[in-house]
Amino acid sequence: MDIAILGSGAMGSLFGGLLSADGHDVTLIDVWEKHVHTINESGLTITELNGTERTVDVPAVSDPDAAAPVDLVVVFVKSTDTKTALADAEPILDTADVLTLQNGLGNPETIAEFVSETQIIAGVTAHGSTLEAPGHISHAGVGSTSIGRYFDENDPTVEHIAEAFSRAGIDTEVTDDIRDAVWEKVLVNVGINASTALSRVQNGRLADTKPGTRLLQAAVTEAIAVARSEGRTVREDIVSHVKAVAEATGANTSSMRQDIEAGRQTEIERLNGEIVRLADQHDIEVPINRTMADLVRLAERSDELP
Repeated sequence: MDIAILGSGAMGSLFGGLLSADGHDVTLIDVWEKHVHTINESGLTITELNGTERTVDVPAVSDPDAAAPVDLVVVFVKSTDTKTALADAEPILDTADVLTLQNGLGNPETIAEFVSETQIIAGVTAHGSTLEAPGHISHAGVGSTSIGRYFDENDPTVEHIAEAFSRAGIDTEVTDDIRDAVWEKVLVNVGINASTALSRVQNGRLADTKPGTRLLQAAVTEAIAVARSEGRTVREDIVSHVKAVAEATGANTSSMRQDIEAGRQTEIERLNGEIVRLADQHDIEVPINRTMADLVRLAERSDELP
């Protein structure tokens, strides 16, 4: 397949590098010029889970216009940048399927402002990646990936994409319940990201301390009520599942904590913030999520406060 990775930070570079190494024609697209330059000059360096390194030759561009027409666009930009990135990438979207593997709610709906709903595939992945330096990532965790048409029924194209990903080392299944899968990933992020960002702790502290566990449970329990009001099916053991994810990723620094510490905008609006917005529509009280969202908003804009 001809594939463009829109947003080639840690996760985009991981997926793009693995797919390129497996023989697909991949173009990485990213606005970080130094990252793009380093990849073009020296290749993309991937540190594997066992500590070994390999270099993948894959072209990178900062201007989507420089990318050739493709069969598939994989969107990995932050949810806050989805609209801008899709607007810039319109020249390569015409006939391509568009797969979002982003965090948070609302990304497929935003993408639908630019392409037909029949082109949109959504997905979730448990793989982890860390951006070590320009042109260098570490494969930080392996897990399953699920994809499916978001607005339409699945078709052979989705199966073909899943098979291609799996052959490249990204174990991928096709699901008819992708909206439930997206919500499950949101519940995980709602339970972990804001708490670790605000308290500056690793994920594991939410599982091995009473205050951490209380916060995780409260945030997820509120969000479950919202998910079910939205018509989603939520597994009965979801709170235990989120705690297990926190334990399994115990040494990890959440992406939201990394953003806060680096002074970057977070994805709070597509996570706890979206839970609050939907809760208001359903007249559901979500005081923990509302407070977390407000605190993260204060933290990420602290330099602008009077």
